[in-house]
Amino acid sequence: MQPAETIYQAQRFRAWFREQALKLFERHDLLLAPATPITAPLIGQPSFELAGEQVPLRANIGLYTQPISFIGLPVVCVPVASSGLPRGVQIIAAPGREALALAAAARLEAAGVLAAKVVG
Repeated sequence: MQPAETIYQAQRFRAWFREQALKLFERHDLLLAPATPITAPLIGQPSFELAGEQVPLRANIGLYTQPISFIGLPVVCVPVASSGLPRGVQIIAAPGREALALAAAARLEAAGVLAAKVVG
């Protein structure tokens, strides 16, 4: 349990952060951001290096998606081809513009930019 004031502060911060993010859509239709701090992990990989230290994979792989989820913006996460395993990228849209994010993902896929790769 948290004191009520802590909850109120968190809710005020969330509202402020959401307002700042929504201002970006006054000038941009979509935003791109990394989804993960590393390329796709191997199946069963327990940890990865982040800022010079080993951290648990499951608790930290979504590190970059949390701020967007926190404020409730629509997102589609896509694997972008790179040398080696793909890297996750978020296509972020304004509220009610989910179709725009999905259409962008479909266009990137059609252009061959997106790629899921099986490593065996």
